[in-house]
Amino acid sequence: MTDTKIIELSVQAMTIAAKLSAPMLVTALVVGFVVSLFQSVTQIQEQTLSFVPKAAAIGIALLLAGNWMLHEMITYTERLYAQIPDLISGA
Repeated sequence: MTDTKIIELSVQAMTIAAKLSAPMLVTALVVGFVVSLFQSVTQIQEQTLSFVPKAAAIGIALLLAGNWMLHEMITYTERLYAQIPDLISGA
């Protein structure tokens, strides 16, 4: 296995990790911003207020994006398994 192949596999793994985590991270960011804005406007400074809306929003994001995430992970794994003979013979 060459250095370029290792780097290519690493880039693919990081890309799929970023794609799979994006729906939850963006959802948490948006909900956190909205709750922070609400707390600023109403001057409610309760630290635990943002937890429940974030947890609920992330759960909804998982329900909505879960099928796509599973499909992406299965596709990546199938491509990775298909590359195994080339990786072994290229050594």
